[in-house]
Amino acid sequence: MTTLATHLEHYLAVRRSLGYNLATCERLLRGLTSFAGREGVDYITVDLFLRWKEQFGSANNNTWSARLGAVRIFATWLQAIDPRTEIPPVGLIRGHRRRPRPFIYSKEQIEAIVAAARHLPSAYGLRGWTCSTLFGLIAVTGLRVSEAIGLDEEDVDLEQAVLTVKRGKNGKPRFVPTSASAVDQLGAYRHERTRLVGTSPSPFFLFESGRRPTDCGARYNFAQVCQHIGLREPQNFNKHGRGPRIHDLRHTFAVHTIMDWYRRGLDPDREMIRLSTYLGHAKPESTYWYIEAVPELLRLASDRATRSLAKEAVR
Repeated sequence: MTTLATHLEHYLAVRRSLGYNLATCERLLRGLTSFAGREGVDYITVDLFLRWKEQFGSANNNTWSARLGAVRIFATWLQAIDPRTEIPPVGLIRGHRRRPRPFIYSKEQIEAIVAAARHLPSAYGLRGWTCSTLFGLIAVTGLRVSEAIGLDEEDVDLEQAVLTVKRGKNGKPRFVPTSASAVDQLGAYRHERTRLVGTSPSPFFLFESGRRPTDCGARYNFAQVCQHIGLREPQNFNKHGRGPRIHDLRHTFAVHTIMDWYRRGLDPDREMIRLSTYLGHAKPESTYWYIEAVPELLRLASDRATRSLAKEAVR
């Protein structure tokens, strides 16, 4: 292991201890340090970053601006250890950070995803059980991918129908109530998983290797399923392709929940705090974003506002 790779392990350990979720950042920085090792370089420079960018593959400036930010944080930490480190300037890659409009799945599409995932091939069938249950759980609870695959055995209380997310995006724990149907499916999965690989001392979700699914593995399997049912174009060489994402299952849960409020005549402002807490958002604004991001929700909100103004005018 190179000196730079050793420093990266220490950096990741420190940030994890502070509650950060580093799934994407870790893959990115490991790629950079691996490239540096192949180049025979053991410290970060602007030139190293640009050479790595050239061989990394195609991506737009928004993506590379985000990657630059992750490298800058690592380089800033590293400079205190190795003064040779150069921190790439902020303006090296200019991007406009914009949240993509979420893809909202229909009920039929979610059912097709879960059903197709059940048939993902593996030696004993556990891959299919794990992926179908994992995707279904995200769809009915709105958990983040990292939160779902991070569940341990003791975090899944089927008697109380509650999941414990020990460390969400902002490092805060929370309890997530689940429905009776979700409890039944989780119980069936636990039984089948135990039958195939024995009792699990820690991870709830497992592959046949006995290991917890990774963020990358979950996304890969989801992409394969979406290609199979026509939500993504088939790709050569097991590439993911472009199309609806696994994270859009979380968006779909939130949007359907808010739409249900409007249709039932509930007060969205009162309910929004509950949903924000349930989803683990640091700020309610992150939950209100769905209203402006989804045209149908925006229409429902506008109709409600129009009715409220009409009532005020009558008074």
